[in-house]
Parts: sequence; structure tokens; C-alpha cells
Amino acid sequence: MNFDRNTVIGFVLLALLLFTYLFISTKNSHELEAKKQHYTDSVAQVQNHIKDSFSRIPDTTINQPVQPGELATRGVETLTVIENEVVKISFTNKGGQPKQVELKNYKSLNSKAPVVLNNTAFDKISYGITTSNGSAQVSDLYFMDPKVVKNADNSQTIIYQAPVPGKGNVTHQFTVHPNDYLIDWDVQLSGADKMLTQGNFNLIWQNEPSQHETDVVYERNQTTVCFYDEDGFDYMQTKSARTLGKPVQWVSASQQFFNTSIIAAKDKFTSGDVKFIKNQNDTTSKVAEVTTTLQTKVPLGPNVSIPLRLYYGPNDYAILRKYKDQVPEMDKIVNLGRDMYAFVRPINKYIVMPVFGFFKSFIGSLGIAILLLTLFIRLFTSPLVYTSYLSGAKMKALRPEIEKLKVKYNNDQQQVGVEQMKLFREAGVNPLGGCLPAVLQIPIFFALYSFFNSNIDLRGVGFLWADNLASYDAILSWKTSVLGMTHLSLFTITAVLTSFLISLYNMNMTPDQNNPALKYMPYIFPFVLFFVFNRLPAALTWYYTVSNLITLILQFVIQNYIINHDKILAKIDENRKKPKSKSKWQERLEQMQAAQQAAQQAQGKKK
Repeated sequence: MNFDRNTVIGFVLLALLLFTYLFISTKNSHELEAKKQHYTDSVAQVQNHIKDSFSRIPDTTINQPVQPGELATRGVETLTVIENEVVKISFTNKGGQPKQVELKNYKSLNSKAPVVLNNTAFDKISYGITTSNGSAQVSDLYFMDPKVVKNADNSQTIIYQAPVPGKGNVTHQFTVHPNDYLIDWDVQLSGADKMLTQGNFNLIWQNEPSQHETDVVYERNQTTVCFYDEDGFDYMQTKSARTLGKPVQWVSASQQFFNTSIIAAKDKFTSGDVKFIKNQNDTTSKVAEVTTTLQTKVPLGPNVSIPLRLYYGPNDYAILRKYKDQVPEMDKIVNLGRDMYAFVRPINKYIVMPVFGFFKSFIGSLGIAILLLTLFIRLFTSPLVYTSYLSGAKMKALRPEIEKLKVKYNNDQQQVGVEQMKLFREAGVNPLGGCLPAVLQIPIFFALYSFFNSNIDLRGVGFLWADNLASYDAILSWKTSVLGMTHLSLFTITAVLTSFLISLYNMNMTPDQNNPALKYMPYIFPFVLFFVFNRLPAALTWYYTVSNLITLILQFVIQNYIINHDKILAKIDENRKKPKSKSKWQERLEQMQAAQQAAQQAQGKKK
């Protein structure tokens, strides 16, 4: 190797710095840390100097034409653009594959530029072949100028070829269909028996999703790797590695609203593995780094065709669902409920999505459509909710009676509890009836959280003061994290305030407020909600606000205009005169209370 003067000086300086490092390593620990930093900075400068020195040495091999019989591992990269109504794909002759894909109908919310996928230096697809000089990766080959064909069905086909001297030819054929995000990719190997060892086709797919939403941290948290194997759909969200031991049909690197996928069009990949890296402390626009290796066996023979597909597009349920015959369960990339919350997926598929789609079809504002969806949900659950409100009204009517019990038994909580249960039974009141609205909210909340969090139609759509219903509506932002927050959401404030009012109202309806848990719940619950809701999509907190307002209005109207307290008291007196049979649960509860009371009395006598 030939070295110029600058290179020699660089190595000498590096040697001197290493010697200096060894000398100062005998100093005390504080000095050592300072010197280490100085050493690191100095080495970086020297390495940059060496790099600059080498860069001045002209590389005479790059511009040399590939000689006949030589593998094309050098050349000039050229791009060919193929587009349809929804995508603009730039293909490169280096590796004969897509270089970047622009989605025409979507813009990055962080830059306002069109969404571009597969556009980093890390992104590539490759597989190894045997050559006359050993082995090579297809992604390093410079294919010949492509041939572009316009087909009768208005699809377009681009064909790349790369000769492998002494072995055969590699052909990559891509077909882009009209108004479609799914691309057909046919790998054709002429001389496959010479290029693939024992018919092993080992594909390497690298993908580095970049930021397209306003909050890169939240987008990073929502990013997953999804795949479909013999056991059906599965995904990775927190794991950093996964071995795919069963035949795999497709793998997808999925962000919150977009995904890039590779699909086996005919025979599944026999096995593979995935490495998934997400750095939550990364301050750049890099969302994740996914490296997937997939293996399959091809028939031993001179000519082999491996049909694959590529998807570059949105996580739109309707779009992904239409590929169900070609790509099974790809619609599950859209998270409508997974794992322990999988029970809410049918709620979203068969109730929430059709109803929301109906309102959206004739309402111009998605915020109003969410309001109408909320009204529908409350109307749908109204029979059960009304029963619970009626129970709450009866509880309020019984408060004077319960106060008399407290005076009668001198605030003996145990005895008051026993007598209170008798009173509830005589009055025909279910003390847990008021809990029903809260219980109903649980599956509905998780269903709507999944729905609003993954609904691409809400992305970038404004309503009132919120400019993006798919993200939080920050009315105030700051750089330094305070209690894990860097912003304040106004819809979160309205949701929390209305929840606080409901808690106060329910506490006023509760007969016994001596329980500390009940006494402080109106303050604790909204406080917890605030930290949970502050980073959630504005669509969800808007729904919660509307739902809470409906609850307050219904409770006020029912309590003051529908329910007649005098009639309730008369009905209670009537029920008291009727013989009441105890349920087994009531009998066990009273037995437990009586036993606990006896134990307390016995303990008091010992003292």
C-alpha cells in the first residue's frame, strides 16, 4: 500500500497519542476521566485527518469500466422512476431494487413534505450468490440499464439484469399496478444451480423507518415488527430479537401509520430471524432499525423463479383488507386490539368502524363525527346505564335512613354495615348498581383507544384548537421534561375536569363517605387520568370529554326531572312490607360481617 506524507503524519500522531494514553493511565481516577475524553477527541481528529488524507488519493478503480467476463461490482448508480396514482418509486440499478418510495397522498407531519419510505442508506434488500471469485451480495452489483414495459392492464414492469460470468444471470422484475401500493417482484436466476449452494436462497432485508409524525417518541413506541407464520399473525414491540422457526409468509416493519413489508407470493420462507432496535433516547428522526433474514429452498435446477411482493404504503384497514387473498391477515397490522385487549377488536370491526364510517360519509368534520359516535355509544348503552342511575337515585333517597343507623349504632362501622345491607335489601337497591357505567367504560375505552390511535383518517385533521386529531393537542409546550411531560393538552384538561365533576357527583350520591378510599377518590382518579391522557390522541380525549358531559347532563336530568323521590320512598316502604328472600351472596356477606363483628367484640373484652 502506498502512503502519502499526510497519512504517515496521521499514523505517527496516532502512535504518540496512544503512548500518551498509556502514560497518563497511571494518574488518579479523576485525571484519568478527563484525559480519556481528551484522548477520544484527539483520536477522532486524527482519524478524520487520515480519512481526509486517504480521500485525496484518487481511486482509479471506480471509474474503470467493467471488463468482459468481470462481475459488475462497480459502476455509476442511476435511478429510474415508475409511478402510478398513489406511489412514485425510484428504482436503482445498484442491487436492482427500489431506492425510495414516495406516497403521493400523505405528508410527513414533522416536515410537511410527502411521506417517503425506504430512503436511508441502511434500507436495502440482498441475497448471496456464488461467483467465479467466491461470493457476492446482489445489493452490491450494478445491474444493466433497465427495460420498462407498459402492459395492457396499465401496469408497468421494470426489468433489471446482471450477468454473473461463468455462472448465469440475475434478473429482477418489478410490476407496479395502477392505483396500488403492492408491487410484484420476481427474482429469476438463470444458472441457479451454480449460484445457490444446495438451492439455499438467503434473503436479507434491512429497513430503517424515519419520523413522519409530530412526536417521534410516541411514534417510536407505536412502531412494531409484524409477521405471519403457520400460527397466524404475531408481532414484536419491545423484544429486540425473534427467531422465526416456522414457515413465514410475510414480515412488516410497521410505524404508527405506515409500513414496509416483504411477502412470499407463492412458497413461504422456511425460516428466518428478526433484529429490532429502538433507541428511546435517540434525538434524531430515526424511529427504528430492522434487520430480517429469511431463508427458503428452491428446486435444484438451472432456472429458478422466486415470486415475491413488496408493500410500501399506509396502515389503512380498508386498503390492507383488500389484500386478504394475497396477503392473509395483513389488516391486523392496524392495531384494533391485541393480546389481552384482543376482545375489543370485534367491537371495533363490527360496531365502531361501521358507525364511524357512516357518520364520516356525510359529515365534513371528523370532530363532529366523533361526537355523533359518542352519542350513538351512549344511546346503545342507555338501558343499562339508566338502571344504574336509578339505583344511584335510590341510594341518595336512603341517605337519611343511613344517617339514622349511624346515630342508632353510635357509628359502629361493622354494625352499620350489616344494617345497611338489610336496608338495601328491603329497599330493592343494588349497592353496586352505580358501578355499571364505570365498568362499561372499560371495554369501550380500550376499543376506542385502539381505534383512534390507529385510524389514519384522523392523521393531520384539525378540529377546534387541535390541529391533528391523531395526536395530542398541545396548547403549551416546553423542552425540559417535568413529571414526564413536555406539553399540556387542552382536551386532556377538559376530560379530567369533567371526570372530576362526575366523581364529585357520585360521591354526593354515595351514602357512606367515611371510607377514606371513597372520600379521596374524586381527587385521585382525575389526577391519575391527567398523566395517562396527556399523551393520547386528541380524538380520544375529545370523545371522553363529550361522554362525560353526556353523563353529567343525564344524571342531572334523571335526578331532577325524571325520578320522583317521594315515589321511590313509597316504593321502599312497600318493599319493606314484602317478605324478602336472601340470596346466597347476601347470606354469606352478612355471615362474614357478623363473624367479623363478633371477633372485634371478643378482642375488646380481652383488652
